[in-house]
Amino acid sequence: MTPGSGSGYLALLQLADSALPIGASAHSFGLETLTAGGELTVARLEEFFRAWLEEAGALEASWCLRAAEIEGAAQWIQLNKAIGATKPARESRDASAVLGRRFLDLACALTEDPDLFRMAAAPCEVHLAAAFGRAGRALQVSARTAAAAYLHQSLAGLISACQRLLPLGQRQASALLWNLKPAILSAVEGPLAYCFLPALEIGSMRHPGLPTRLFVS
Repeated sequence: MTPGSGSGYLALLQLADSALPIGASAHSFGLETLTAGGELTVARLEEFFRAWLEEAGALEASWCLRAAEIEGAAQWIQLNKAIGATKPARESRDASAVLGRRFLDLACALTEDPDLFRMAAAPCEVHLAAAFGRAGRALQVSARTAAAAYLHQSLAGLISACQRLLPLGQRQASALLWNLKPAILSAVEGPLAYCFLPALEIGSMRHPGLPTRLFVS
């Protein structure tokens, strides 16, 4: 496929598919704990995910945008260290690093882009937001378009997790994702340098203590 062309955009759509074979469906990022404790219900999902986009989503978008701008392995290493430092919950931090490495390895195999291979060879953890932003650059898709696609993928994955945890039907899930698209764009337009979403982080930390679990995180 030709980067920067319509086919490059189609390639990004494939990488933004929540069903991409990197194992994202095995992670709830703390949602399982919140639903198990009754803190998250179907009626509260839209409000919750709007808050997620305003805080964690905007921060993730900022990392995605930054990944598309940096030059050289040294800056790449520092970026991924910074992302890890913003994730206090070990479960979510490890999940981001595992998925990021798998995503980058798959993007290297699919695109055969030399720049992606250089980043993959750097001696550091690779977080998913950074890997996605860098793949968007390799395809010569605008950084904001790539960041919006990344948030859309992330949100779709979280909503899919809720379908397995809550009585959330397919039409409800589709309407939820549809209604939140403007909030996705707002998160990309106003990225943050930090976020405060303690419920989800605490949920991630408490996840290993659940008596039964559907998800890794």
